[in-house]
Amino acid sequence: MEVRLLSKRLILRSWEERDRQPFAEMSADASVMEYLLPLPSRDASDAWINCQLAHLAEHGFCFWAVETREGGAFVGAVGLLRVSYDAHFTPAVEVGWRIARAFWGLGYAPEAANAAIRFGFETLQLPEIVANTVPNNQKSRRVMEKVAMSYNPNDDFNHPHVPEEHPLQYQVLYRLSRARWLSLTASSDI
Repeated sequence: MEVRLLSKRLILRSWEERDRQPFAEMSADASVMEYLLPLPSRDASDAWINCQLAHLAEHGFCFWAVETREGGAFVGAVGLLRVSYDAHFTPAVEVGWRIARAFWGLGYAPEAANAAIRFGFETLQLPEIVANTVPNNQKSRRVMEKVAMSYNPNDDFNHPHVPEEHPLQYQVLYRLSRARWLSLTASSDI
C-alpha cells in the first residue's frame, strides 16, 4: 500500500532501500537514541524498517520515512503505529518521531507529526491518538504539546516492553482526541 503524506516542507512515504543506510546511521547516533531502546546493529535497524513495512501492509499506516520536499534529504521516521502491548489506554494508535540530529531545531518533528495526525483523524477516522516518552525527554514532550496533545499524570505507566528497573521503563502519556483535534482545526489553532 502506497501512502504519501505532504506537509509544507516534508514528505512522509513508504520505506525504500535507499533509506536503510541513513536510518542505520541515525539509529547509531547516541543523541538521537538517548530516550529510545537501542538498535545496536545494521541488522537491528533493518529489522525495525521491516516491521514498519509489515505494519503498513497490515494496517495501512506506519512510521514512514521522512524526506525534505526540496532536495529529498532523509530526515527520519515519523508516523502512526498500533500500540503492541496491553496498558490502561489500549487498544490505541500512537504517533511518534525519530529525527536525524542534523535536522533538529527546524520544526520538522511537529510538522511531520501533524501530517500523520491529520491522516489518522481524517482518513483512518481514529477516535484518539496517543504518544509516550520518558519524563525527562523534554524535546519530545514539547513536540507533543505543539501538536495539541494533553498530559495527565494519572496516565503515566511502566512500559511492558522495557525491562524492569530500566531508566526508560517509566513513561508519560499524552493524548489527543479526534473531537478536540476537529475543534482546534476548525478554529485554526493547529
